[in-house]
Amino acid sequence: MAQYDVIIVGAGPAGMTAAIYAARADMTVLLLDKLAPGGQIINTNEIQNYPGTGFINGAELAYKMFEQTQEFPSITFDYATVKEIQNDGAEKKVICEEDGKEFTGSTIILATGTRPRCLHVQGEDNFRGNGISWCAICDGAQYRDRDVVVVGGGNSAVEESIFLAGIVKSLTIVTMFDLTADPIACDKLRAMENVKIYPYQDILEFTGDTKLTGVHFKSTKTGEENTVACDGVFEYIGLTPTTEFAKDLGVLNQMGYVTVDDRMHTPVEGIFGAGDCVTKNLRQVITACSDGAIAAQEAAHYVQNLRK
Repeated sequence: MAQYDVIIVGAGPAGMTAAIYAARADMTVLLLDKLAPGGQIINTNEIQNYPGTGFINGAELAYKMFEQTQEFPSITFDYATVKEIQNDGAEKKVICEEDGKEFTGSTIILATGTRPRCLHVQGEDNFRGNGISWCAICDGAQYRDRDVVVVGGGNSAVEESIFLAGIVKSLTIVTMFDLTADPIACDKLRAMENVKIYPYQDILEFTGDTKLTGVHFKSTKTGEENTVACDGVFEYIGLTPTTEFAKDLGVLNQMGYVTVDDRMHTPVEGIFGAGDCVTKNLRQVITACSDGAIAAQEAAHYVQNLRK
């Protein structure tokens, strides 16, 4: 069973930054992820606010980050789905689903990020992956010159809507409140000629038999109901932390987020959190990287104290 100073679960911006900082502190590092490194930014068309890069494709930024991790011989990357973490004090065991993989480490950094939240309304399950998507970069091209609905009004919804509006025939935004993204992005979206916005709406149903045909929704202010015909829907209504494997560790709050202090310490000694899966106010690439740097520094100090 391999032994590491620091095991990082999740290879998004937080996890990869943590790996770099831990390696620079002379730690042996295991970086685990069940998917390609990069986390949610892989599915982001343009990142505009990461300093030093200007406009950059999310997958490109993820690749640059991963390339940097591979410059350190002390960082090992492995594809694995973590199903359980056992805390035995000074030693933590990570148990994975694949081929009985098990790893031990002196410290753990939880950096598993989040996944898109669902509406759980009629028709959603019927058209999941066949008309309803959560990734405009992955699936947007198939709706070129067709009619599309985006559900949501936050940063992700607005940024991906701008991308979609450039390729689809018409784009309808249906959101529970108004647009809440950065004002510059909201103004850009509102100015696009093929975009129509329905604020303050509840989604009631996704319509269609074998094929998605529309979205049925109701005004939260007037009670008026509408159905917009469409060929595809993209949902951006928030996120759920990917932390189910850590439910018995004593580090999660009621919403499933990892509870941390300002030094990324969880309530359990030797276990740290970083990135979008932790309790925080702002979830951006830059804040994830900051969390990862802090968590790695604290983990290194913890390991160094164990060695004394």
